[in-house]
Amino acid sequence: MTGTTPRPPAGPFAHFRDFYPFYLSEHRHPTSRRLHVVGTGLVIATLLAALATQRFSLLWLIPVLGYGFAWVGHFFFEKNRPATFQHPFYSLAGDFVMFRDVLTGRIKW
Repeated sequence: MTGTTPRPPAGPFAHFRDFYPFYLSEHRHPTSRRLHVVGTGLVIATLLAALATQRFSLLWLIPVLGYGFAWVGHFFFEKNRPATFQHPFYSLAGDFVMFRDVLTGRIKW
């Protein structure tokens, strides 16, 4: 035994509840999780700022911020391929669920 927890299968997934354990297994490195949380927080802040100020030109920043922070986490810390490429909608949902789980203390920051 190597001392590592086995990763859940990579799919196919019938439900998000089946996907989320896989999503978390792809986000084990603390720095990667932090980058995801920061990126997701900036996405939310940018969306709210665009709506509040009616400066909709800010919306182009959303994918840059969201993917930029997440992909740095995957490529440089996790050293894996983002699940977004295989499961785009579940991965997007996973980002927001992990964001909530970190903020509520369910997942370590």
